[in-house]
Amino acid sequence: MADSSADNDSTNVAREVTGNELSYDSMISSHNQLKCLYGYAAEKTGDHAAALAIFNDCIERFDSVYAMIWLAQMYETGVAVEKDLAKATALMKRGANTNDAAGYSSLAKYHYGVALIEGRGVVADRLQGIAWLKKASLEGVIDADEYLTSMDIKPSGQG
Repeated sequence: MADSSADNDSTNVAREVTGNELSYDSMISSHNQLKCLYGYAAEKTGDHAAALAIFNDCIERFDSVYAMIWLAQMYETGVAVEKDLAKATALMKRGANTNDAAGYSSLAKYHYGVALIEGRGVVADRLQGIAWLKKASLEGVIDADEYLTSMDIKPSGQG
């Protein structure tokens, strides 16, 4: 009889939210990486404080690129935090330099490349931005292909 750790993790998450499924507070201190997805749900339903806490913990605990991207978006837009383009870009840079199995680092490479080209939160560096966009393109990020093409640069992902 096989005991799957994924089944156990799902059961633990279910236990953690039992009682008030509308509150994300119970996920903040969870040791389950699935909670990073709850951060997105918390953000989209307006529980910004819980989203902020979940994303910060996911970054600290799991080095979650997914959480880095969403937290960067919060800093870029000023939702629940003071708008800070430098922090947003620093999170994208960290995500771009973190290889994750889910592939979110490819998306972070794209966003970091755009930030470098446009000078969002950093001194503009067109050449470095293009290099990051080409890395994202090689990893299949269609938005990177489109951005490069808009600059009359052949995307790396195209033969």
